[in-house]
Amino acid sequence: MSDRCLAQALPRKSGGREALSFGNKHAKYFMVGSCQWSNLYPLFCIHAQPIAIQFDNQFPRQRRSHSVCRNQISASGLKSATPDGSLQESTNEQTFLVWQNFVRRVSGEWDGYGAEFSPEGNPIELPESVVPEAFREWEVKVYDWQTQCPTLAEEKTISLLYKSIKLLPTVGCEADAATRHSVDERQIGGIDNEVSSFVFHSSGCYVAVWPGRSLMKETYVPHLKDSRQNKERCNILEIEHCLVEGQNSESRVRIIQEIDLQEINEKQKPEPRLQKITVYSEQWYGPYRNGEQLGGCSISGSAFASRSPLKASQIAGTWKAQNLVAELEIKSELFKGLVENGSEDITRDSRELVFLPNNLWCNLRLVDSNQFISEVGWLLDSNSAVTSNCEVSIDGKLKKSTVRFEQQCSRRSLESK
Repeated sequence: MSDRCLAQALPRKSGGREALSFGNKHAKYFMVGSCQWSNLYPLFCIHAQPIAIQFDNQFPRQRRSHSVCRNQISASGLKSATPDGSLQESTNEQTFLVWQNFVRRVSGEWDGYGAEFSPEGNPIELPESVVPEAFREWEVKVYDWQTQCPTLAEEKTISLLYKSIKLLPTVGCEADAATRHSVDERQIGGIDNEVSSFVFHSSGCYVAVWPGRSLMKETYVPHLKDSRQNKERCNILEIEHCLVEGQNSESRVRIIQEIDLQEINEKQKPEPRLQKITVYSEQWYGPYRNGEQLGGCSISGSAFASRSPLKASQIAGTWKAQNLVAELEIKSELFKGLVENGSEDITRDSRELVFLPNNLWCNLRLVDSNQFISEVGWLLDSNSAVTSNCEVSIDGKLKKSTVRFEQQCSRRSLESK
């Protein structure tokens, strides 16, 4: 057995929990009817006035053979990137605090599994060319990629770079044989910024809107401005929702909705169409190493695409939601932190929802001729969930983003579609 396989077989250490020390007025717990906010909300507190958060253990994380100590928050001012890539000082101390905590939770090596789904939520098989012969002989269908996502965010500037790396499937425990199939590198902020909008929260949650990107990059021909390939590329909008697992900031999912705007542009009909759903289920592995260490057999978690999808009855009913909101009111505004914005009751049913494995769901619906809603959700346990809701203009501009931490208050039978 290789060292990596042995490391995977051993139980994980229980360390790695951040201990947050709040003043007593900031440690909020909620009791509304039968809804009790026990340990879910305090991690995500954001207040109108900047608050001092002391991390008593300086973020020591222990994962497999790694022991990590994160740096303290620096006192320098936050800079934000303008549309032309230049930098300007920000006087928003609250945004500074949110960004600094976000940087420390999002940066590092993330590994896990990724899969693609049809607009109806059906898993899409991997290309036959990448599936080992043994699987084909055994008639085993393969839906999941082993993945890595090395991520590096800058503390003093709103700048983030990550790579979604797909590893070729292997038979058995072949850690040393794991090789890369593809690398999708993406840049948020800085001179090479690729997003039209990016909102973030200190928990590690974020939403990124990627305009004009095609998952088949080879179809883009830069010097043929009027080519069919370029028109198809310009009609593709990707909305990436990243959600963390409650207080466990080392576990997250990224759900990317690929949306076809072609009907809007060519037929003048406001009917954005969901084209594909990509899901990454990831665990924080260690400090940033630019993906130099292949995951192979040591990758945590397990394949999920062929599991049973979430059941509609699991999320039906009334939920008490604590909202974190970012509104991008200025057209040129690209980046913004999510801030606390009260609570509300939400009644959820099955209409227009797409159900996915790993207790996930998503939704794309038209509001009116000017905007549509992109939404994803993650059921953390039987009574708690985290959701992300985006209001997007018909031309692909993010207008408002809301992340909700929800507790279920009552259940009810779902209405049929």
